[in-house]
Formats: sequence, structure tokens, C-alpha cells
Amino acid sequence: MNRSRLGDILLRQSRITREQFDHVLREAKLSGDTMTGQLVKQQIFTENELVAFVARAFGAPVIDLERIEVEQGVTKIPIDILRKNMSLPLLRTGNVLKLAVADPYDINSHDEIAFISGCKIDLVIAPESQLVKKLDDMSQSDSHLQDVMADLGAADIEVVESSDEKLDAYALTVETEAAPVVKLVNLMLLDAIKRGASDIHLEPYEKVLRVRYRIDGVLHEIMRPRMSMRDAMISRLKILARLDISERRIPQDGRIKLRLSRAKTVDFRVSVLPTLFGEKVVMRLLDPTSLELDMTKLGYEPTALAWLKEAINRPYGMVLVTGPTGSGKTVSLYSAVSELNQPGVNISTAEDPVEFNFMGINQVNVNPDIGLDFPATLRSFLRQDPDIILIGEIRDHETAAIGIKAALTGHLVLATLHTNDAPSTMTRLVNMGVESFLVGSAVNLVSAQRLARKICPDCKEEDHIPDSALLEAGVAGGDLIDFRPMVGKGCPLCNGTGYKGRSGIYQVMPVFEEIREAVYAGANSDVINRIAIEKGVKSLRMAALEKVKNGEISFEECLRVTVAD
Repeated sequence: MNRSRLGDILLRQSRITREQFDHVLREAKLSGDTMTGQLVKQQIFTENELVAFVARAFGAPVIDLERIEVEQGVTKIPIDILRKNMSLPLLRTGNVLKLAVADPYDINSHDEIAFISGCKIDLVIAPESQLVKKLDDMSQSDSHLQDVMADLGAADIEVVESSDEKLDAYALTVETEAAPVVKLVNLMLLDAIKRGASDIHLEPYEKVLRVRYRIDGVLHEIMRPRMSMRDAMISRLKILARLDISERRIPQDGRIKLRLSRAKTVDFRVSVLPTLFGEKVVMRLLDPTSLELDMTKLGYEPTALAWLKEAINRPYGMVLVTGPTGSGKTVSLYSAVSELNQPGVNISTAEDPVEFNFMGINQVNVNPDIGLDFPATLRSFLRQDPDIILIGEIRDHETAAIGIKAALTGHLVLATLHTNDAPSTMTRLVNMGVESFLVGSAVNLVSAQRLARKICPDCKEEDHIPDSALLEAGVAGGDLIDFRPMVGKGCPLCNGTGYKGRSGIYQVMPVFEEIREAVYAGANSDVINRIAIEKGVKSLRMAALEKVKNGEISFEECLRVTVAD
């Protein structure tokens, strides 16, 4: 929260001294109060005097909250967010939200409300004491939770039991006695589903408990529950995930399955990590209904898609998908496996963990703690008469060697690997200890990828980028005349972000004969990259710029997810 803007105005107009300002600012930081609250507490202003001064300086009307009835459910902003930002929604007219505040100069707070509501903000000034009272009254209501549940059709929500194991008496006691916590946790899970989040982060700090959602690949702060609820919220989530609530010293992993209705079930993969100020919980949302398995809709360019389809339809060899965590590798592999999943084919997958289950595919959840690691699983696969093998991730020499030998002995092997681009994948396998002649012979294609946020179609407009910036990013001089980047200005559909959904950026590199010869000769990734570009392979930056040119992603997003060639 920016507490100095109002103070600067008061100083410039000589309404307070520097000593008073420093004292108020220090007390506000120590107590967690707002600056307006401290100005009144320190008796530098009466509340009416401060409201009148702020209204004149900012040029906004004053409203008496005691004389109006605030309608419940104007927006679905959690009460903790409103309390943190000392803001009260009064009326929503179309895309404009009338918001009562005590400090109109707290720009960060208003921006947060604008993002969450997806509205433009029209400010009115109200005494802070009246805001606090109205927010206290609202906190007694469960309207927000009920609205979210009603919108999702979640009246039937239930936690699906993953086993017959019963909770112990202590866990049952915690679950029963924490009714407000149960409601808040339900709200958080349901709200994340509604917003299309991919992850929920519950993060404890020294004086703050923060909840953030990852939406379209970027984290956004959603709420700050009271610190007194920290342990209860974490315990509730651990109960749902069948974790040990008495163990707080070591990491734990579990799973929550929520049935929202007969037709909709969402899984949450739960990871708990001890940190300096308590346990951090991260939940990955796994919604089978949102999984896109049509390869033609993942954002591949026509030539790249043709190369990929040709590679996966070969009877043997290895196809590798590379990229950082969260770049969509699993979806790309699942889309390939879905296309290959036919009654006459035996498909086995080794994953850590299995995220989605499919009829007709034999999926194994790797568990190194009991000796079921990737190498052991792959050896077992080779005794199970497989046609296609999917390896969730090649992490070591042994896994890589078994996978490559399987590819050379008549099996199609699909796998992921963590490298920066497609050419460096070949040298990475060699660096793992696999002989270069085996790598060159086994690998048929490598696809490197990233995920970029797509521009919201409802608020797309032209973005005026200097030619010098386009040239520096890699746009050819001759293409400048036709290069018209677009950007989203923000609207209710995209919650004011300008982005809606994501698209893949791909560098699809078939292993041409020239590349095989280079690998046999021990060439480095620069040599392989040069050969690939000569054969028509686009780098990640080139592929991203093509999507900028087509108006699919913004120039800013291109620079965020790719590096210059």
C-alpha cells in the first residue's frame, strides 16, 4: 500500500509538519493501520476535517455510508481483500464500479480492486470509521461464498474419498470445529476453478498470509486472510489431501478430489513445504474437462504440426518435448498419445505423478521411495509387449539409455526433457552419458515449447511499438511495413489484464540427415541450430514473433517468454 502520496500532499500544503508525517508513517507501519486512520488517531485531524480535505484535494464527492444501504453481492471480491484495501463497492453500472474509499491516493489498492472485479473504478470518499463498520457487517455474511457456489453449480460439492482409510479422532475434531475455515477454504478452491487458475499458492510470511492464483501463467494476489487463520487453513487442506497434520518439519504431497456436480470433478495436486514462517501450500488444479487433446488447437504452425504428426506416426524412434516447468509439455504429450490411442496399440506411460487418466492407456505412477523409479518402470514395460512408451521426464543417464535403446529396438518412445531449445537437447543427451551415435540414430524429432498469454479478443487494439525495438527483437527489416503488433487494453472478459487464455510457442526440429551427421561428429548446439534454421526450422523467438505479427500474442509477451536468437 502506498502511504506516502497523501502525506506528500499534506506536506506540500503545510497541513502537517515533517516530524508529524514521519511519526504517522512509522506508527502506521508498526500497527498495520492506514495513514488516514493514524492521522485521526494522532488527533492531527478530526475525521470530518480529513474527509473534507481529501475530497477537495482529489476532486471526488463525499458519501455518508450511515445513510445508505449497501447492497450485498455488488461484486464477488473477498471481504479480506476489501478490508486490506479499505474499500467498499457500492454500485456496479455496466463496467463501472462505484467504490467508497478513505484514501483515494492509494493507487495500488484501487488497481487490485479493478483487477479482481474487472471494472473501471469510480471513487467516492467516505470516513474510514464508516468503512470499517460496513465491512465488519459484511464479514458476518456468507454471501460471497454462496454466490460462487451457486455460479459453479456447486451445491453438491463433496470431497471424493481416495481410499477407505478413516481420519483419526484429532483430525475429525479439527475439521468439525473449524466451520469458518472450512467455508473460506471452499471459497478459495471454488473461486480458483471459476477464474480458470492453474495453481493456488497459500504463502505464510512474518506478518502476512497471502493467497495467489496463477492465471494464464502469471501469479495474481487474490486475498490476505487473517494470520490467526493460517494454521487452521493449512490443517484443513492437509486433512482434505490425507496428509499428516501433526508433521510440520518435512515436505508432504497429496491429492484432493472435489466433485462439483455429477458431471464435473476437479483434482488438486497438493504440495506442502516448510518455510521460515510456516508451511507453504501449492495446489495444482487438474480439470479433465479443460484438457485440450486436439493437436490442431494447441498453436502449432502448419509445417511444424505436419513434422510432429509424421514423427509420432513412425513405428519406432524417439520424440522429445522440452521446456521449463509449466510450459505445457504434458498436454503436448497427452495430445500425441490421444491421437495414437487405438484398440490395436499397447501404450504404457511412466509419470511422476500421473495427472490425468485415460481409458486404453496403462499409466504407472512412479514412486522412487519404494524402488519404483523411472528405470525400474521402463524395464518392466519392455517385458509387457509395448508398442508406445511415454516417459514423464528423462532425469538421468539410466532413464535416457533405456529409453533410447527401446526406441532403437522397435518401440515409439515419447518423453520430456528440461532444455532451453531443441538443438541443445541433442547435446544434453550426450552430456548425460549416452553415446552420440545412439542419440543420432534414435531421436526422430525434438519440440521445444513455451506458453504465451493470448490477447483478449474483446479489447484488442493496435500497439505502437518503435521500429528500433522490433528490429532489436529480431524482426527482419523488410517485414516492418507489415508488422502491426496488437495489445489488450483490459475489459471485464479478461479481468482488466488484456489477456485471455494461452497459446503454445513451438520450435519443432525434425532430426534431418544433416543433423544426425553433426551429432555423430560431436557438434555443439550452435552448429545443430544453424543446420536446423537452414532446413526451415523456426527458433522460439521467430515463432513468437510470427504470432505477434498475426495479432495472437502481444509484443511484450513475446519478449517475456522467449530470448533473442
